[in-house]
Amino acid sequence: MPYALKNKKTSELFSCTLLNVYDLPYYGVKLWEDRESAEAEARAFLREKGVEEPSEWEIAGLGEHQAKLCNVKLNNDPAKRVYLTDDGRIVAQRDET
Repeated sequence: MPYALKNKKTSELFSCTLLNVYDLPYYGVKLWEDRESAEAEARAFLREKGVEEPSEWEIAGLGEHQAKLCNVKLNNDPAKRVYLTDDGRIVAQRDET
C-alpha cells in the first residue's frame, strides 16, 4: 500500500517536483511504499521542501488506484493540488493565484 502526506486541516496531499526512475523531473505526489519508510523519512523530506510546520502533515495510506490517480489528476501541473476526501475520492483543484 502506498503512503503519502496529507494536510491535517485541508486534506491536501503533499505534491512537489520529484524525479522519476529516469531522473527526469515531474510534478507529483510524494509516495512511500510502506508506512515504516514514510515515518522514517517524512519529517526530513518536508523540511527539505521548505515546509515550516511539518506537524501539520500526517501519513495517509492510499490504494494503488488512488495513488496513480493523484498524479493523473495533477497532470504534471504545479498550479494544481490534489485532495483526499473523507469518502476516499481524489479531487484536483487549480490554484486561484
